[in-house]
Amino acid sequence: MSADRLGDGPVTLADLAQQDLDVFCWCDRCGHNAAVSTAMLIAQLGAATPVPAVAARMRCASCGAKDVATRPAWR
Repeated sequence: MSADRLGDGPVTLADLAQQDLDVFCWCDRCGHNAAVSTAMLIAQLGAATPVPAVAARMRCASCGAKDVATRPAWR
């Protein structure tokens, strides 16, 4: 994220789209992880959705847990 974005509240999916970043998801139960397309998430949840809020909508593809953490998928 750019320095001017710091301190303005949670990073949104729109912010990630501007930086061409996806959302990194990590299952706290089994450790499975994956990067999820920001464009797909925007289509489903809206561009104003904060990245931390995406976690509540995720389910692990490996173990089925809903104990998932999300953050920008920094390179």
